[in-house]
Amino acid sequence: MAGNAQKETHLRLMQESAKGITNPDLRKSVEELGNAIVSHPSYGIDYKWSTEDFDLGAPLGRGKFGRVYLARERFSQVMVAMKVMFKSELKTGRVERQVLREIEIQSRLKHPNILRLYTWFHDDSKIYLVLEYASEGELYKHLKNSPNGRFNEQRSAKYTYQVASALQYCHKNDVIHRDLKPENILLTAGDLVKLADFGWSAHTPSNKRKTMCGTLDYLPPEMVEGRSYDDSVDQWCLGILCYEFLVGCPPFESDNTEITYEKIRKLQIHYPRHLSPGAKDLISKLLQKPGSERISLEQVMRHPWIQENKNTAINSTFSKSDAPRM
Repeated sequence: MAGNAQKETHLRLMQESAKGITNPDLRKSVEELGNAIVSHPSYGIDYKWSTEDFDLGAPLGRGKFGRVYLARERFSQVMVAMKVMFKSELKTGRVERQVLREIEIQSRLKHPNILRLYTWFHDDSKIYLVLEYASEGELYKHLKNSPNGRFNEQRSAKYTYQVASALQYCHKNDVIHRDLKPENILLTAGDLVKLADFGWSAHTPSNKRKTMCGTLDYLPPEMVEGRSYDDSVDQWCLGILCYEFLVGCPPFESDNTEITYEKIRKLQIHYPRHLSPGAKDLISKLLQKPGSERISLEQVMRHPWIQENKNTAINSTFSKSDAPRM
């Protein structure tokens, strides 16, 4: 089935699925996404995807509300990552709206350093996200397996530049990521980072938010203090990320939540001796308490330390192929 008949069938199924949702705003969101999946240019001709279009392979990982599998699209033979989420678990965790936001935002972002969401579909019990496959997995794993549990300055500068480029693209499209950390960045065999997990992201044309979200060690002062914030929270998180690349742990990490909060409020940062002056300069300019005083992402990419080091990094060599065995 294709064309108008396919579209009408898909919309009818989406509308029927939406009927069971009691929250009117959430029901409207589902219906709008149903329209989007048959009209968004990244999906090509009108078509209702299903599990029949994919050969499911080995598990790649799991999160609180989803399992990720290696998969191959049968027609093109393209390798993808398929994230499978159970509707019952999403409902129990009260994260339905968060998942809808993730789909809506990530499906529209197209940048070399952002993980693509190619399409999505659902059945009676599950939601399936068809994602770009980054064969080397979480950057966190590579960080912990590096000598002394940290990256050298060349590799750190390279990855910081790529993440800054991805964030700049997000901000130009009125998107704040809000949950930057090594676990939410994936790596390809070509040593490109891919910003992923947009579950906490927000579309912000007004550019002012108050929701406290993200990871404790990465929270900016304005979130800790309950103040409104804008997209400069991502610059703060980029400073924390760069520090963790170079040191192996976040600067405000402790065993006690309140102590971490206090360190963030007071900007208690210890710079180890092995950090170069250039690296410290960049991090200190990102970790400014007033968001307005943090340097822009464009300035990050032009920073002398970034420019001196990002192109001298030797690409990591991986034993695995971009087209692994199923």
